[in-house]
Amino acid sequence: MSMISRKLSMATRRYGNRGYVMLLSVLVVGAVAIAVAVSLVLLGVDFSRSGFAIEQSSAAKGLANACAETALEQIRESPSFSGVATLALGDGTCTYTVIVGSGQNRTVNASGTVGTVVRKVKITLDTITPKINITSWQEVADF
Repeated sequence: MSMISRKLSMATRRYGNRGYVMLLSVLVVGAVAIAVAVSLVLLGVDFSRSGFAIEQSSAAKGLANACAETALEQIRESPSFSGVATLALGDGTCTYTVIVGSGQNRTVNASGTVGTVVRKVKITLDTITPKINITSWQEVADF
């Protein structure tokens, strides 16, 4: 056996376990780093989706309120008005329904839709002439 191979053989026996421990340590640290990176990416995607849903929800509520205002304007212009109308505004649509009750009582149901998000508003009126008196304006789950 040559002198170089003997020294190499001795070095392998002497430091070989340290090399395996180091290699194993690098693999474990790498696996942990990859797991953390994947978790952060998935959290980022989830936050992005949540932010988009919140943005759509806010836009849908704005559309529902815009339709409600349009319905009130329609009632102001024509006190006997009742019926349904749909408007396309921005990235969504809204629909309002005016229901005539007894006397001057009216109910306005308005909904705004953006993407898959729907927000609904219900308004009750007890007087429409000489001016409109709103007794309730609230967001509802369903009409």
